[in-house]
Amino acid sequence: MQQRSEETRAKIIESAIKLFSNQGFNKASVNDICVEAGISKGAFYHHFKSKQELFIALLDGWLQTIDHAIEASKDKTAPETFQQMTEAFPYIFETAGDGLPMFLEFWLQASRDEKIWDASIAPYRRYHKYFTSLIKKGVDEGSFVEVDPDLASRMIISTAMGLLLQSLLDPKGANWEKVARDSTSMLVRGLMKK
Repeated sequence: MQQRSEETRAKIIESAIKLFSNQGFNKASVNDICVEAGISKGAFYHHFKSKQELFIALLDGWLQTIDHAIEASKDKTAPETFQQMTEAFPYIFETAGDGLPMFLEFWLQASRDEKIWDASIAPYRRYHKYFTSLIKKGVDEGSFVEVDPDLASRMIISTAMGLLLQSLLDPKGANWEKVARDSTSMLVRGLMKK
């Protein structure tokens, strides 16, 4: 029974990604998602209270990979933590690769819906806080030069978002996973004490 429930949820998510990407959030209805997934509305509402909740779940699901990479590097030095995070790059770029319409849809809906805005901005704030503390840890442990951790954190997030957007707009323009790894290495080398 549990496996069937998980399969139904996966069908809903897969169908929603397809429809939100092709039609947009507003045009794709719960009924459209149910038809695409081959499920009843009751099955949909068993898993999600609303289309909005499903939309937010899509964002959360994608971000879990980043969160897992961060969690896996908890007991490492700051430079080792940055290196560990690069392990998530293949998945991030692979799953984002076909996601430009969905990615833009998140931004569009966030500008129109306060609940989606809150759900969209929360990860940025969480990662800003995390990277600020990681940079501070690197400075405190003597791995990194003295820098403003808050500013360095904002630069890291800006670089990550810029690379992600570039990879979505111009997927064949570069090997974006390699660019992300090299950018991370360059960042860490720039922070390291000589």
